[in-house]
Amino acid sequence: ISPPPHHDIYSIEDLAQLIFDLKNANPIAEVNVKLVAEAGVGTIAAGVAKANADNILISGFDGGTGASPLSSIQHAGMPWEVGLAEAHQTLMRNGLRNRVKLQTDGQIKTARDLAIATMLGAEEWGVATAVLVVEGCIMMRKCHLNTCPVGVATQNPHLRKLFTGKVEHIVNFFTFMAEELRVIMAQLGIRSVNELVGRTDLLAFNKEKAGAAVGNLDLTPILDNPWAVDDAPQHKTTPQPSRISNVLDHELIRLAQPTFKHGERVRFEQFINNENRTTGAMLSGEFARTYGQEGLPDGSITVDFHGTAGQSFGAFLSHGITFNLEGEANDYVGKGLSGGKLVIYPSPESACKAADNVLIGNVALYGATRGRLYVNGQAGERFAVRNSGAKSVVEGVGDHGCEYMTGGRVVVLGETGKNFAAGMSGGIAYVLEHDFDFSKRCNMELVELEYPEEDDFNFLRMMLEKHHRYTNSIKAIEILSQWDLSKGHFVKVIPREYKRVMAQKRNFKNVLA
Repeated sequence: ISPPPHHDIYSIEDLAQLIFDLKNANPIAEVNVKLVAEAGVGTIAAGVAKANADNILISGFDGGTGASPLSSIQHAGMPWEVGLAEAHQTLMRNGLRNRVKLQTDGQIKTARDLAIATMLGAEEWGVATAVLVVEGCIMMRKCHLNTCPVGVATQNPHLRKLFTGKVEHIVNFFTFMAEELRVIMAQLGIRSVNELVGRTDLLAFNKEKAGAAVGNLDLTPILDNPWAVDDAPQHKTTPQPSRISNVLDHELIRLAQPTFKHGERVRFEQFINNENRTTGAMLSGEFARTYGQEGLPDGSITVDFHGTAGQSFGAFLSHGITFNLEGEANDYVGKGLSGGKLVIYPSPESACKAADNVLIGNVALYGATRGRLYVNGQAGERFAVRNSGAKSVVEGVGDHGCEYMTGGRVVVLGETGKNFAAGMSGGIAYVLEHDFDFSKRCNMELVELEYPEEDDFNFLRMMLEKHHRYTNSIKAIEILSQWDLSKGHFVKVIPREYKRVMAQKRNFKNVLA
């Protein structure tokens, strides 16, 4: 589906947190943010620049893949010229233009398009449809159906054999574009692309060529650029300020050097407060660069935290790293969890009953691919949204639990909020339906509820035993002590299509056996 929804972003602050997460995971990478050209995009672009993005792309309504919904193709966005001009002017007025690269795309096909885009404020451009045509695309708009007749957008091996494109064709195309752009720049007396950025004084409207539909529409504000005649640079001249120089992970990496240098197991304690955001992401990035995607065995690096963790605690945590937190955590716990283990439990000195109190914030396990999370307490809203492989035990969740989940297994030992399993297309959830009617809180559009099977009970018992061992959960030991009675209260939530596919796989294995 194009464009994909981002369920972890509901404000500019959420976007700033995501950018911070990404820069922790890979400090040398540039972060690009794509915005649709629309009225008010300049204000959004200014917010994105303040959120510390390195590049901002203004995408016009004319582009888009064949996978875009028809409603988006026909009704979303506006011409890139309008959105680009507004973004460039707003960034200039707010003193932010020199901190970001401005890019644009949306049916840019010729060097003339490149030149106009540059004069309106872009220093980089995206050319997609024209390149696809050069490769052999015939615009059937079937990219999402796996039936591309020329083998460009398909995984079908028979159709892929029909692909005739060569890399030399693309090189040739871009060479001609670059040469023609040089000719245009020479005619204008411009020596470099940076000198051409924002030079709207070199543009003029030819209203005689405008169609009747334009009427009296005044587009002159697009060329309103008082900086065009000044010597002030209108392109990126300075990098964004670094916000990761003082993160806690620098200390974690230092203390974990025996693991990085010799593969030794290490374990140490660390105090944490809510100013420490995205703890674990930089450590995991360094760990992945050293030991690859598979990491090391469980417990290679174990950190025992005490305190209150900030946003994105354990984000992207790699396989082999364990974070134990005695305390509580804010939103995005285990975002993008990549094999690590997170254990969160309240202080033994706390007078609160763990199972009745919220211990972690919203959007935990967002986009997690594998790993485990054990929470001796409740979680906020949108727990495990877009989880695709992680396993978890939690003692209650807010609204929209397991939303858009595609894989993994989630065990909820308490009440859920409304709209549980909305858009859930994969994975399995188990809910302890003890004192509430879960069927009224579950979104039944894609899933069905059933009584667990023997394999499910074996999995549940194993997870509960680990949950008690790691978190000293009273609720877990109560359930285990009355297992024969308690297990009858579990409800299995499984997507219908996922169930059908899993049954087909089992049948196929039986045939092979």
